[in-house]
Amino acid sequence: MDITGIVTTLNEEENIADCIRSLQQVCDEVIVVDSGSKDRTVEVAQSLGAKTYTQSYLGDGIQKNVALQYTSHLWVLSLDADERLSPELVEEIRQIDLSATPYEAFAVKRKNFVGSRWIKCCRWYPDYLIRLYRKDKTRFADVKQHAFVPSKNYKKLDSALIHFRYKNIGDVFSKPERNYSTRGAKILYLKGKRANCFSPVLHGTGAFFVNYFIRGGILGGIDGLSLSLAIANNSYLKYAKLLEYQRDPKVLEAEDFDQVW
Repeated sequence: MDITGIVTTLNEEENIADCIRSLQQVCDEVIVVDSGSKDRTVEVAQSLGAKTYTQSYLGDGIQKNVALQYTSHLWVLSLDADERLSPELVEEIRQIDLSATPYEAFAVKRKNFVGSRWIKCCRWYPDYLIRLYRKDKTRFADVKQHAFVPSKNYKKLDSALIHFRYKNIGDVFSKPERNYSTRGAKILYLKGKRANCFSPVLHGTGAFFVNYFIRGGILGGIDGLSLSLAIANNSYLKYAKLLEYQRDPKVLEAEDFDQVW
């Protein structure tokens, strides 16, 4: 099919091979934009026929759009390195006549996993996201966090994308090489947002209440509780760090705001 697969990477040696092979089931071209991996990510990607390019990390949506200049096809399928197409999704995509479809994009539902456990609470399912789209009609929004493809003319597909989100419960609280609270605090600070002494507790408590009671974490057993606590912890730390940037010049001076991670 005339689809280009795109992946953005940073130290994804363990994941990139399976991701590329998954894309190659429906894509005849795969583009990898790497942001300076220290492992064999690029080497592995090249060995599987992917075209690789290096770009210092610019933020989620912006980084994904970097790949578009290297794509040969109008239609683009974007995956993260820890995502895979299910067999059902492969077949569904193959059945789409992209040359005649009235849609500019297609959304897929993600099955998010912790270990081998499919997590359905806390809005982790069906978690619809646009991942297949025409690059001349739409693209990822130029945002640094929570990247998404804006479109009003899209169709939801029936089949699922598999997301191996975390290896285990410990990974939920501290994913290796990812510091989401610092990243979020930096982005808020650069946007001119400010916190007060109540902000960390209010945001942390609010995040727990919403995810555990409103979004069904309470129905998810220990995984639902752990996920709700991890989300609350991240929210608390994000605003605690933002407040620290405001009140401690030494911490602010030591922080590199050009590096998100």
